[in-house]
Amino acid sequence: MPGIMKTLNNISRCQATYRKKTIAAQDLCPNHYAFVLNICHAPGRSQDELARALCLDKSTVARTLAHLEKHGYITRVPNEKDRRQYQVHPTEKMLDIYPKVLLANKGWNARLTENVPPEELEVFHRVLSRMEQNAKKITEELEVTSS
Repeated sequence: MPGIMKTLNNISRCQATYRKKTIAAQDLCPNHYAFVLNICHAPGRSQDELARALCLDKSTVARTLAHLEKHGYITRVPNEKDRRQYQVHPTEKMLDIYPKVLLANKGWNARLTENVPPEELEVFHRVLSRMEQNAKKITEELEVTSS
């Protein structure tokens, strides 16, 4: 079987290049676009919720949010129920770039799937979804055993 991760990583790097050239936000790197999508889709999420949604460790999320806050893309507001947690909200600057990110993703997906029959895409998506569930289960098990 060919290296699944190598192929997925290559596709991901190509997408990062595509986003960088089509969105052209000077103070955002390709890894930040997943934050834009998640924060705009569900404003008010906590940093912990973002970490789980993006499958990233908490320190990476904290550093990225600090960058986004510094550049005016988000605000962090203390959670009224738990003052130790912060809710993350998009600013106008992030909301302005959100449609561009959505459009870039739509364009990327359309180009990426050109000449692939819909029935093959459906099977591929089902297999990838199962693999994603397995990956999340593995990382959850690792978190439990390392705590």
